[in-house]
Amino acid sequence: MEDYILRINLLVFITLTVFYLYQMIYVVVVLFKKHKEKQSTPCKLHRFGVVIAARNESVVIGNLIRSIKNQTYPSRLVDIFVVADNCTDNTADIARQEGAVVYERFNQIQIGKGYALDFAFHHIAQDYGNNYHDAFFVFDADNLLDSHYIEEMNVVFSQGCQVITSYRNSKNYATNWITAGYSLWFLREAKYLNNARMMLGTNCAISGTGFLISSKIVHKYDGWKFHLLTEDIEFSVASAIEGERIGYCEKAILYDEQPETFRQSWTQRLRWSKGFYQVIWNYGGSLLSKLIKDKNHPFSCYDMFMTIAPASLLSLACLLLNVIFLLVAVFRPHYVDTLVILAGKSILFSFVNFYVVLFAMGMLTTITEWKQIKAPAHKKILYAFTFPLFIFTYIPISIVALFKNVQWTPITHSVTKSVEEMK
Repeated sequence: MEDYILRINLLVFITLTVFYLYQMIYVVVVLFKKHKEKQSTPCKLHRFGVVIAARNESVVIGNLIRSIKNQTYPSRLVDIFVVADNCTDNTADIARQEGAVVYERFNQIQIGKGYALDFAFHHIAQDYGNNYHDAFFVFDADNLLDSHYIEEMNVVFSQGCQVITSYRNSKNYATNWITAGYSLWFLREAKYLNNARMMLGTNCAISGTGFLISSKIVHKYDGWKFHLLTEDIEFSVASAIEGERIGYCEKAILYDEQPETFRQSWTQRLRWSKGFYQVIWNYGGSLLSKLIKDKNHPFSCYDMFMTIAPASLLSLACLLLNVIFLLVAVFRPHYVDTLVILAGKSILFSFVNFYVVLFAMGMLTTITEWKQIKAPAHKKILYAFTFPLFIFTYIPISIVALFKNVQWTPITHSVTKSVEEMK
């Protein structure tokens, strides 16, 4: 029995380490591989449409539109479109006052950002034609753009990438351990996942907001046909399966607002967790099939499969197994001493091991992105220690998401900082 417990726990640990070892290689690549700067040649100035899905975002929509209009990129080549999606406030009026073209949508059956984007793309095609814009940016209403954002994205777009994601920073990192947890995760995703993928020439992944998609891709799907609860990762997985490469622009900086209460965070991450289950259910088989049969893009499919794989559930299963061992000890007194000690050590080992790994991840990101993080020094250090605790809260969320019927619900945004305040 003792050997059985030790082997099970060791097997889980080794399995997770082997499967995710490539992400450690990503870190090494970013830290030590020289980033080849392409020769700066004049880029074609493309015409872009900016699409913003907004539901009751009157507090923040104005700042985003102003940050778009204050870009270094020629404003005559940028059209701003706002989908006022089931709004009950004056989001549409404010967006129009700021100079955006507004499409109002009222649909209580097809709810979610994916449907709003599809609605926008069809209306833009109807009003402007299919070939008027070379590409579209997709933002959330709470975003802010660095003044060089579109200029930098245009450079990468001119190099041939049809889909591009960007560097995602935070407007409210310093508020508390929850906002910092989100922020560190997105900073790490940008720096040590998408950046590494771009350097190695493999597929990146879009993450909710702050990405470019060419008109060719929009036409290919006849709008936006991704309507699962995590439409962003659904699109990324579909791109990997179809061999469509997603690029990354590290110089294009976007500021995003994070939920500030645990209730809001629970609601949002519950949707994300359920959405990941939906994606793996709908696309997992295709990813594995492509991984085995496709000789051109196998690693991209593996990377995306590990991105959506519920690793937290494997860790949870290991924890539950040790709890079962403890319960067995209660009903089998002659096992009490041995099982309690072994199971207790295994649970403690699992917790400490994952805490150390996550802390190292958070601290490394904090150190390398120190200047980008908008927070006092003591909070930057403190929140590196609380980062693993934030990630651990995914465990109960993942469990609930397995059984709960989750619907898309809006998150209230209230941080009204301007781009100037983020510098």
